[in-house]
Amino acid sequence: MPAMKDEWIWYLLIGALLTFMAVARGPIRRLPLTGAMIYLVVGIAIGPAGFGLVGVDLVGNTALLAVLAEVGLVVSLFSIGMHLRVRLRNPLWLLPLRLGGPAMLVTVALMFGFTALMTGHADGAALFLAAALAPTDPVLANELRVTEAGDDEPVRFALSGEGGMNDGAAYPFALLGLSLAGADMLGFRGVAHFAGSVVWGIVSALVIGGVFAIVFARAIFFLRTRHGEAIGLDGFLALGLLSTSYGAALLVHAYAFIAVFVAGVALRHEELRATGDKNPTEVLEDVERGERREVAKDPEKAHAFLAESMMGFTLEMERIAELSLMLIIGCVVSAHWREMLDVRAVLPAMFLFFVARPLSVVVAMFGARVDSSQRHLIGWMGIRGVGAFYYLMFGLQHARAAMTPLLPVVLDAIVLSVLLHGSTANYLLRRYFDRHR
Repeated sequence: MPAMKDEWIWYLLIGALLTFMAVARGPIRRLPLTGAMIYLVVGIAIGPAGFGLVGVDLVGNTALLAVLAEVGLVVSLFSIGMHLRVRLRNPLWLLPLRLGGPAMLVTVALMFGFTALMTGHADGAALFLAAALAPTDPVLANELRVTEAGDDEPVRFALSGEGGMNDGAAYPFALLGLSLAGADMLGFRGVAHFAGSVVWGIVSALVIGGVFAIVFARAIFFLRTRHGEAIGLDGFLALGLLSTSYGAALLVHAYAFIAVFVAGVALRHEELRATGDKNPTEVLEDVERGERREVAKDPEKAHAFLAESMMGFTLEMERIAELSLMLIIGCVVSAHWREMLDVRAVLPAMFLFFVARPLSVVVAMFGARVDSSQRHLIGWMGIRGVGAFYYLMFGLQHARAAMTPLLPVVLDAIVLSVLLHGSTANYLLRRYFDRHR
């Protein structure tokens, strides 16, 4: 466990940080800053290279750090899914599908080739690094995501959907990389077995996420509107659905990240099917706090009330997860900053941001209904963060010797992404929206 000194300092530090972020949210948005940047700097400051309040022993805590990052990802993926309130037959869905599939595959291939060329070894570690860095991050992309359920702006929708899909899509390549590095991961036995496991992982995740969410939504709707039961504790319901979906997917070796994202999308689609094209915030705009119990039982508003309550809870959980995980990542960076200064650790991140990501978007968006400014913005805004950190801890947990050299590379990608993408996101988005108006 991280070594902590002087309990009172921690209460003051976390309390002051939470209060500052709540009070200064407006000014931060107007500056080239993000919450992730602030949390990262604070984490570095309290780590071994700063005040030394935390000492992180990665060798002994990879399993714990992997679980913490995993929890943050699961909450974020579910939250993103619930924000995507667009009918499944809408062509807008093709944009995130292009990014979450073809663009990610091209990124994996380019990063694998670059790493193999740089190190002289086309091995499992190179493939695992490519898989860890290929997905965009769902937790840190708050500035880029859809602003509310029903937001169908193409760039925001594409980046949001991509963040929800590609953490799960990268999983088979991470497993294959670990297997090639000597770890016993699901006992891969040739190309056919690998291809079959990929098909099973994706299809079963889609089924689990969709079925669980639909059954859940209809059961809660029935209990509330017919019997006046199961009212309140919507946060418990949100955690219950995402946890059971994730657990069931893990049980049958499905890609659990995809299952949780699909559960969020399916739950929102149930609300859309029941409420119609009217935005749920409009349906609930006249609801007073004292009327919530009655609204929860109203057949015309119950679906909207349930979905918005669950989404609001997961959004707050996601913000807490962002703060916690970026503080942890900052502490890890503080302990390993010297290795991160090696040019061999920095180059993969530079190649990812300035070559692999833009080129993969160009390839994936060929023939798509996006203009050049949208394509360029999507090509630049490929934030890396908690997802890459999770895969790093996952790799260290299962193949420590082979994956340890990847530590500074992944940390460099996270830090540079937080700084480069975070400092440019608001400016580029304002410029983009002003131009399109």
